[in-house]
Amino acid sequence: MASSVQRAFDLAAGDYDRARRRLVPGFDDFYRTAIDSIPFEREDEVEVLDLGAGTGLLSAFVAYNFPRARITMLDVSDEMLAQARKRFELGGDRFRFVVSDYADVPLDGSYDAVVSALSIHHLADARKAVLFGRIHGVLKESGVFVNADQFRAMTTELERLHHGRWLARVRELGVGENDLAPALERMKLDRTATLDDQLRWMREAGFRDIDCAYQNLIFTVYSGRK
Repeated sequence: MASSVQRAFDLAAGDYDRARRRLVPGFDDFYRTAIDSIPFEREDEVEVLDLGAGTGLLSAFVAYNFPRARITMLDVSDEMLAQARKRFELGGDRFRFVVSDYADVPLDGSYDAVVSALSIHHLADARKAVLFGRIHGVLKESGVFVNADQFRAMTTELERLHHGRWLARVRELGVGENDLAPALERMKLDRTATLDDQLRWMREAGFRDIDCAYQNLIFTVYSGRK
């Protein structure tokens, strides 16, 4: 996944968070649903792995809602993680940053939760399925995997319809062309999969209590327990 995807996000790092709210209609519900899918109490001491953590936006929501969580952020782009390091510079050893391509490098450690936002859709389908198995392998018993991501509609016509509605909505929200154009260029690297396929790969990887808690335009949030 490195190469072209890495370059695209290295270039986007400085402005990525600023545009995210307008490029993800339903931003608050999208991230809120991801956090609500993590089945722990606020004061629990949990180990969390954020795959494709980027600037640390999802990890920031996790850290706020679980103030005793220890979070490892892994991303292929050092430029994106540089933004995450700035975000959490006062957090001490509660936060760990790893520059690595999770598609190619084995996952290390043992985690109560593995989370990801807007990242896994860059993998080819076969690699998504393999990754789900590797995620299952590093989760503790009853651990949870939460993926907040893009998905592809079941038919070409529906995909065209959903994408068109997304584009109209972000323009209604006032996204500038200077933010939209790079986002559309990055989307050329997307390898989205249908939601049905992704939930099937979750089952095949051994996950239970699989749930799709959010679906809006081209975005979804689903989870499963080990």
